[in-house]
Amino acid sequence: MKKKITLISDAHNKHKHLNGDLPGGDILIHSGDISSMGYEHEITEFVKWMNNLNQYDNKIFIAGNHDKSFDVKYHKSPADSLWLNDTLAYVKELGIHYLNDTHITIDGVKFWGSPITPNFGEDYWAFNRSRGDEIRSHWNLISDYTDVVITHGPPAHILDWCVNGKLVGCQDLTYHIQRVKPKFHFFGHIHESYGIMDSPDTMFANASILNERYELVNKPLEFVL
Repeated sequence: MKKKITLISDAHNKHKHLNGDLPGGDILIHSGDISSMGYEHEITEFVKWMNNLNQYDNKIFIAGNHDKSFDVKYHKSPADSLWLNDTLAYVKELGIHYLNDTHITIDGVKFWGSPITPNFGEDYWAFNRSRGDEIRSHWNLISDYTDVVITHGPPAHILDWCVNGKLVGCQDLTYHIQRVKPKFHFFGHIHESYGIMDSPDTMFANASILNERYELVNKPLEFVL
């Protein structure tokens, strides 16, 4: 049976303005940067919002480089780690799927998700990894026979154009997408490259709903799997 998927990314706390643009369906996916800087009140509000979207049977999200509270390197005390563990336990209790280099199978459809992006801000941003061996160790974890790969950042040369003219996608991610050949690869991160690109094996989608000026201008994307 076909699944109706709605995809959004990079809402940066503006998800609450999307309710009228969310048509409902089988699965809602948010591909990272749910917040401005990962503050506790932002994450709490996002989880509450996502839980109240009764028009979707299933909800999946990953973190992004702005969602610092999900990255343990920013935890300054045991209380920070306790808060994250409690939050993730609550998310699971609600039936919302949070993916961090992990997969979930829903009605026979296999999803794999990761917040990792190539390093572009040293230690300022969450989930940054150096290109090469360090980031490759994450992409090696993409499960075989995955139907949908969800990452925060794009692969190289696919919807990864920045307003400064640079292409910033991850070549190592491209290699592993070609290895796995998922039906879909969903991401965001590069706001100015919102859109869809198809290939013989995989359909790619950058669902950043904000533009490079953080204005809410793009619509959620819809797919049938």
